[in-house]
Amino acid sequence: MPVNEIFAILLLVFTGVFIMFGFPVAFTLAGVSILMALAGSLFGVFDFFFYSSISARYFGIMTNEVLVAIPLFVFMGVMLERSKIAEALLTTMGQAFGAVRGGIGISVTLVGMLLAAATGIVGATVVTMGLLSLPTMLRAGYDKKLAVGVICASGTLGQIIPPSIALVILGDALAGVYTESQLAKGNFIFEPFSVIDLFAGALLPGLMLVGFYVAWLVFLAIRKPEVSPAFYDQDVKLKALLLDLCSAMLPPCLLVLAVLGSIIGGLATPTEAASFGGVGATILAAAKGQLSWDLLRSVSQSTVKITCMVFGILLGASIFSLTFRGFGGDALVHHFLTGLPGGFTTAMLIVMVVIFLLGFILDFIEIVFIVVPIVAPALFHADISPVWLGVMIAVNLQTSFLTPPFGWALFYVRAVAPPSIRTTEIYRGVMPFVAIQLIALGVLWLYPDISTWLPRVLFN
Repeated sequence: MPVNEIFAILLLVFTGVFIMFGFPVAFTLAGVSILMALAGSLFGVFDFFFYSSISARYFGIMTNEVLVAIPLFVFMGVMLERSKIAEALLTTMGQAFGAVRGGIGISVTLVGMLLAAATGIVGATVVTMGLLSLPTMLRAGYDKKLAVGVICASGTLGQIIPPSIALVILGDALAGVYTESQLAKGNFIFEPFSVIDLFAGALLPGLMLVGFYVAWLVFLAIRKPEVSPAFYDQDVKLKALLLDLCSAMLPPCLLVLAVLGSIIGGLATPTEAASFGGVGATILAAAKGQLSWDLLRSVSQSTVKITCMVFGILLGASIFSLTFRGFGGDALVHHFLTGLPGGFTTAMLIVMVVIFLLGFILDFIEIVFIVVPIVAPALFHADISPVWLGVMIAVNLQTSFLTPPFGWALFYVRAVAPPSIRTTEIYRGVMPFVAIQLIALGVLWLYPDISTWLPRVLFN
């Protein structure tokens, strides 16, 4: 094996080791890459001329209009969460479905879908629903395993339901790699790909997952009514309930529809729609009487922290990607994946397994910035749809975040669950939903049109 390829492999190994030891991902990516580049230059297998383009890369990142949508969507999501709009949604939906077996579980799933579309932040959604709905579900006599399973599964919908921060990041990363791969093949006439395409492509798969969750809850309510009994938190009149439902659901639903509809309809770019969403969320908070200087300061601070984390990882990943390419690592991965027996199917399966396992130790953002630029060019060699690949990656990582023992959603719900709920019960509770996720992933693999049909109809 050539020395430069050995250095490329060592770069991957050392980066993974330091991340697993708990070092900050952004500094690990940049620091290990520079140290390996120094070592490689001593052996004559790395030319620091590769770093001459890093300033242009950083300038391109900071002036990328699509990425400007990230802090705006974060602001929108945090504002909706902190202004107790999510709490009102859960309360009224629980009252609406409370008289039906499995009703509270269904309401948690539907609210999780709405919060996913509104916030796109998995941790915030899981924690919020855990704090607000878990006590009610336990009081209603719900099986502990089912209660935590519903909350974990619904909270991870933020990965796939647009508009989502994860989809913005994934779509932007795939767009650059897809364009490069097409030009590298000499294909100068191809359908462009953008975040808007991924938003449209993820909509039907996301709704399909919600439908699978609800169908499972209905099945349990029929076959095992004791695990999800009917419950009314309080006696309410129909007229008052309808008013509460309209008051709690219409404003955030209309805001999400306006943001998503303007993007998919071509009326606004993701950044413009995100800015509208941020202003709209602020107006909703004011209308609820929740807006204050303390709330605005808290939301702004959270937005800055999350945005700095995202862009710090992105800047570190740029150095990592440049160093990996300098060692010829991209060619090594390409030859490995394209030379596998079974062709594209085997390569895609290996990539999905690797991404799934990385989801245990890395966040969505880190995986997108590190893995996608390395493996996507080899997959695009098979002329697959970037929309389909993006949706497959998003659903795969959503499954990973649910899977014991290291799924991120499990850690979030463990932090807010009472001591009476054992960790093993949390693990057992999510397993049916992990199975549902795997079924959905298989359906998307066998029927790619589920993700590609809507973008094709809207934009072609």
